[in-house]
Amino acid sequence: MHALLSAFAPIWMLTAAGYAVGRSGLLGAQAEAVLGRFVFHVAMPAALFTMVSGARPAGFAHLPMVAFAAATALVSGPGYVVARRFFGRGRADGAISSMASGYVNSANLGIPVAVQVLGDASFVAQVILFQVLVVSPVILTLLDSGTRAGGGPEGGPGSGPGVGRPGGGLRRMLTMPVRNPVILASLLGVAVSAAGLRLPAALTHSCDLLGAAAVPTALVTLGLSLHGGPANRTRRVAGRTEVGAAVALKTLVQPLIAFLVAGPLLGLPDHQVLAVVLCSALPTAQNAFIYAREYGLDTGLARDSVVASTVVSMVTLSFATWALGPNH
Repeated sequence: MHALLSAFAPIWMLTAAGYAVGRSGLLGAQAEAVLGRFVFHVAMPAALFTMVSGARPAGFAHLPMVAFAAATALVSGPGYVVARRFFGRGRADGAISSMASGYVNSANLGIPVAVQVLGDASFVAQVILFQVLVVSPVILTLLDSGTRAGGGPEGGPGSGPGVGRPGGGLRRMLTMPVRNPVILASLLGVAVSAAGLRLPAALTHSCDLLGAAAVPTALVTLGLSLHGGPANRTRRVAGRTEVGAAVALKTLVQPLIAFLVAGPLLGLPDHQVLAVVLCSALPTAQNAFIYAREYGLDTGLARDSVVASTVVSMVTLSFATWALGPNH
């Protein structure tokens, strides 16, 4: 429990700092928008490029990753369908609901949890690459196709990469890797990794510095969004059922499916079952909020899912460690 508290504390403290800054008005009315765009267009691409270019993503086919991918797909898909069918969400908002239901906080929370519980972060590193190279492009494609050029998402005032750009659906799809900094940085990283290039130290150090700003800035931006007027509070209350569904899928259903696939179905060793379940039980990543903000969507679902799942996952991670850990 002490290890879990140590891992969660920075998330709560940076989010609280963002909330305090929002209440004080220290950074002005546009702070959330500016910081959100900085994360999406500058810091996050730098972090992804550094991580992917220095990795060798050749281990996706082994069974623990198959179990994790199956659990991700089997909650992300229903998360998308529930948002569309039961809550009347459009394609882009459905993509955010899917992300809130199945995209885990594998980097800034998964790594310290894995180191403390599993002894190393090798499996979490593969989970990070899987989400960056497989899950994120799918989510971003849905977001891009769900935001109409010039009109914003759902006809609203959008600010995302697809807004205000001319061209039909096919043209938007073909040019999305160039227009979207997250996908572009990931593809460049894959190209560098595949070519076996050794980048100059000055370039990698600069990307490391920029990338290190991604997570803390995203958390501060999340905290800024928690300070809002009556309209934001009304939207949070009205969406409790939707947030509850996303959080239940993320913190309860996803780790349960991961256990069933990794254990009874695939018969993996106990330590691999624990690794798969722990990673699946991690809360929603703050990327869901950043993506929703950048594409001009209602950020209420993503924001509240990140906060609520982070609280609930304290219980589910502790239970998974107790039930599946070597000391049980």
